[in-house]
Amino acid sequence: MATKKLTNRTEVEDFVRGCTFYGTGGGGLPSNGVESLMSELEKGNEVGWVDVSEIDDDTLTVCPFLMGSIAPHTEEVKKEMEGFGLTDPVNKEKERLGKAVAELSKYTGLKIGAVVPIELGGANTPGPLAAGILNGIPCVDGDYTGRAIPEILQTTPYINGKVLWPVASVDEFGNVCIIDKAINYRMVERIGKLIASGAYGLAGQAGFLMSGKEMKESILPGTLTECYEVGKMIREARENGINPVDTIIKELDGYLLAKGTVTKKETEDKLGYYWGTHTISGEGNTYKIWFKNENHVMWKNDEPIITSPDIITVVDAKTGEPFANPVLKVGDEVCVIGLKAREIFKSERGIGVLGPRYFGFDIDYVPIEERF
Repeated sequence: MATKKLTNRTEVEDFVRGCTFYGTGGGGLPSNGVESLMSELEKGNEVGWVDVSEIDDDTLTVCPFLMGSIAPHTEEVKKEMEGFGLTDPVNKEKERLGKAVAELSKYTGLKIGAVVPIELGGANTPGPLAAGILNGIPCVDGDYTGRAIPEILQTTPYINGKVLWPVASVDEFGNVCIIDKAINYRMVERIGKLIASGAYGLAGQAGFLMSGKEMKESILPGTLTECYEVGKMIREARENGINPVDTIIKELDGYLLAKGTVTKKETEDKLGYYWGTHTISGEGNTYKIWFKNENHVMWKNDEPIITSPDIITVVDAKTGEPFANPVLKVGDEVCVIGLKAREIFKSERGIGVLGPRYFGFDIDYVPIEERF
C-alpha cells in the first residue's frame, strides 16, 4: 500500500511539475512523465510511493534511470536511423525502465523488492515509479540526487562509495545490454551513454543494487513528496491569482536571478548529451545559461552568478511552469530561479563532480547564499 497515492490527472501533473522544477532543465520531458503515470492510472493500477521506513533493511533495491540525450532528432538523423532499422519503437520510456529492472533481476538471479529514482526530473522520476508498478514493487519516496544531473557519478551513492554495477540496459527498439563490470563510475557513464547513443536516444537502464540498509545510507528521503507539494503550490498560486514566481521564491527560500525574454538558443547533441547555451535579455542585462542536459552555469553580463551544484531553473514568467531545455524557445518570457544545493553536494566530493570546474570552467563554486 502506497504511503502517498496519486489518484487523478491533476495530482499527476502536480507531481510531474514539481519534478520538472527540480530537473533544472533536464531530467526528461514532462509530457512523457505524465504519460507514464496516467497510462498506469487508466489501467486501474495504484500510482504512488512508500516512505523509506517501509523498506526492510534486507530488501534488495534497484535504481532505474534514463540514459542518453533528450535532444530532438533532425531529419538527417532520422534518415540515418532508418538505415539501422530503427523505425518502429517497441518500448515507451516506462517500459524501457521496467524491462531494465527485470533484465537485471534475471541476470543476477536476485529478487528485487523496491525501486529508487536516481534523480528528480519530469520523466526520470515518473519513469522509475512506473517501472516499479510494471514489476509489482514499490517506489521509495526519495532519490539519489535531489535535482537532475547529466552524469551517473553525480549522485549520493558515488559520494558514499557504493557500487553501481552491474547495469542492465533496454532501449526504445528492444536491444538489451548488460554492463557486467566497470573500472569506475565514469566508465559506466561512458559505456551507458554509448549504448544509448547507439540507439539514437534514451535507454532505460537499471543499476545500484543495494540492500535496504545501504539504500537508506544514500537516499535523500521525502523528495517525491516534496516535488508533489511544489507542483501543487505552483498550480494553486496561479489559480488563486497569486504570482507563482513570488510564491516559489518565498516558500523555497529561492532567489530571482533574472527576468526577461529568451533571445538566443544554441544547442548541440553530442556524445549522448544535450549541450547548449540559452541567452536571456531583460531589464538592460544579458544573461547566459550553459547546460549539459541540465543548467550548470549562469552569467549576468559575462560575470558568473550561480553554478551547480546549486539549482538553476527557468520558469514561465506568468504561470511559473518550469521549462525543460528542449522545449524552451526564443521568444519565451521567463524568470530564472536559483535554489541552494542539497547539503551533501556541498562536500568536497560533491563539488568535485558537480561543481563548475568539473565541467571545464575556470570558476570556483560559491554557494548562492554567499553571492546574494
